[in-house]
Amino acid sequence: MTMTPTMTPGSNTPKAAPLKSRSNYGRNPDGSRQGPISAWISRLVILVVLVLFSLPLYWMLISALKTPEELAMFPPTLFPHEFRWENFSDAVTVMPFWLFFRNSLIITVSVVVFSVISNFIVAYGFACIDWPGRNKVFFIVLATLFLPFPVTLIPMFDFWASLGFVNTWVPLILPALFAGGFFTFLLRQFMLQVPRDMMDAARVDGASEWGIAWRIVFPTARPAVTVIAIFAAVGTWNDFMGPLIYLQDQNKQTLSIGMQVFRSVNNQDVPFNLLMAASFLVLIPLVILFFAFQRYFISGITLGGFK
Repeated sequence: MTMTPTMTPGSNTPKAAPLKSRSNYGRNPDGSRQGPISAWISRLVILVVLVLFSLPLYWMLISALKTPEELAMFPPTLFPHEFRWENFSDAVTVMPFWLFFRNSLIITVSVVVFSVISNFIVAYGFACIDWPGRNKVFFIVLATLFLPFPVTLIPMFDFWASLGFVNTWVPLILPALFAGGFFTFLLRQFMLQVPRDMMDAARVDGASEWGIAWRIVFPTARPAVTVIAIFAAVGTWNDFMGPLIYLQDQNKQTLSIGMQVFRSVNNQDVPFNLLMAASFLVLIPLVILFFAFQRYFISGITLGGFK
């Protein structure tokens, strides 16, 4: 908003013109307005990126709806000539799809619940409680992020084998009870923005640390907690190496391993359209999860805090 001085008749004192309200829509972060050409260019870039990221999903869907004959056509068709919706029902009958789906769902839900609880407690200790050596221990936790997975693969397998937990879901679920470095870092950075005066006032009033954590900090950190839940769900749902190493019984396998079994059943190649149909069914829960918690996901990633 600008204020234009005007001169009143018979007076040397400038008089401010009435302020005009202008919308903040279309403004840049610094307060300046975005030109029409720049606005159209930015929208065009976003549209192009959206199309590029949507192409694999679109190709998967149309391939799942085609017939084997149409899939063999060259050049490939961009739209199915005949919609074969029965490909989805055929895809779940070629292999025990729903058994693998149930196993993946149980493991994923368990990992999400344990990850949220354990990482929140550890991050609260690093962000909201003062104790000697806190920052040094936190640096050690961050150092675990630089350990590649192959380094810990054999020792972890020997550890779980010595406990007799191979061919069980325990090696896939139990580690979630111990906080991870990235999730702890994300939650700690979010919790550092919680006003300390609010927590100190609660302590003066006699509130326990558990009460402060679950009644004050947890509602505030809900966006970051949602991000952790989504990341944990996606990582566990798509995990291939863990089930491949620890699970040997087919009745305990997950969808990630089942898709590999799906490619060759009874020594016969499964049609590509059924493979795409099964892949699309595996992808649907993750898409629903993201769109259901999109608002919390974006706010948690940007680490929004108090004003």
